[in-house]
Amino acid sequence: MKRMPRKFRGWWVTLAAFFTFGLSVGIPYYNIGFFYDYFQREFHWSRADITLGFPLAAALTIWFGPIVIHRFSPRKLILVGTVLTAIALSGFAQMGPALWIYYGFWVVYTIGYILSGPIPHQLIVSQWFRLNRGKAMGIVYVGVGLMGSVGSFIVKPLTEKFGYHVALIVLAGLVLLTWPLVLLLVKDKPSDVGQNPDGAAEPPAESRIESASFRELLTSWPFWLLLIGSFCSIGSIGAINFHMKFVFLDEGFTQGSMVDSAWRNASVLILWSSIGGRLLIGGLADRFSKKWVMTATYFLVAGTIPILLIVRPSADYYLYAFAVLFGFGMGADYMLIPLMAAEQFGVNSLPRAMAIILPVNTIGQTWFPYFVSVLREHFGSYSIAMGTVLAVALIGALSIAILPRHREWDERLAAPGVERASARI
Repeated sequence: MKRMPRKFRGWWVTLAAFFTFGLSVGIPYYNIGFFYDYFQREFHWSRADITLGFPLAAALTIWFGPIVIHRFSPRKLILVGTVLTAIALSGFAQMGPALWIYYGFWVVYTIGYILSGPIPHQLIVSQWFRLNRGKAMGIVYVGVGLMGSVGSFIVKPLTEKFGYHVALIVLAGLVLLTWPLVLLLVKDKPSDVGQNPDGAAEPPAESRIESASFRELLTSWPFWLLLIGSFCSIGSIGAINFHMKFVFLDEGFTQGSMVDSAWRNASVLILWSSIGGRLLIGGLADRFSKKWVMTATYFLVAGTIPILLIVRPSADYYLYAFAVLFGFGMGADYMLIPLMAAEQFGVNSLPRAMAIILPVNTIGQTWFPYFVSVLREHFGSYSIAMGTVLAVALIGALSIAILPRHREWDERLAAPGVERASARI
């Protein structure tokens, strides 16, 4: 019998994933919006043209996750995905005014995001932890906020001194710092080093439940509630993140240093606040009903939308209030989706579940901002557009609120003949 190492390595893997997730997702995703108005001024593209890139790429790549994710090691996915993300950022820095080239680099970025973003990191954490899954997931997601805020601090001075082209190249280089961490420290699952989740002497009972098939997931109505709820909430968050700087411009912040500073302050506060949200909500999710914790955070995100619309240059406290509350809810929202999926459908079903949920959420996260752009251009202001965002956010919260009450895994396993993950609701 293989002797188990005395020191549990899960927390070291979590620390490494903290940095790899932050570099691969936090750096590019939370800072690409900074460059939108620079694209607009240099290439004379409309807001709709600029914001169409990500949703168009998401629609073209929605098939990619379900086909690829569950077939390869999470470590390999991260290595390949970060290279693609770096190529995309470098492409944005060197492209010309041809929109089809811009959209092509968004396709490269989106595939990189699917491969190296939330899914592989969620799978790694879920395999290493069961009892402390919420805390570990919260720590890993803190890396997104921390690294994203580092990016927010550096893009403005880099752009002012060297131009936005150099700033994008620097971001691409930072993304590639994930490689040594993944190769040296990250392991896909505890059995790779002869250990069990949480450092337990025996593997958890849930590991014996067979993964649900795609068909079983898609015929489960709780899966659809989780899919709709997360789609609506993530779509609302995406609309706010992508349009925040444009909203500031409409509300009286002038182009240049003034709006750049407002965006930077809000972005940093959002990302710092998301750290507190992830840590606190991660701990609460280990102790209380994940469904109600998730519902509360979804309503919190919805409640920040009216505050965004009253931000003014003469009233900085509204900007701070919006950024802190929105960041707290945003950080918790993203993290709770894999926790809820693992609880409802089992950790062995998580690769297939998230291979559907993440691409669909990415559609919401990207197409909804484009739809908001269309509403803004049609009505001439963000009032109707952000009112629509509020309504969608509330639908997402209600969908999570009516999820069925789950049964504990021990109860499911105690039932005679229960072997498949499809019999656990």
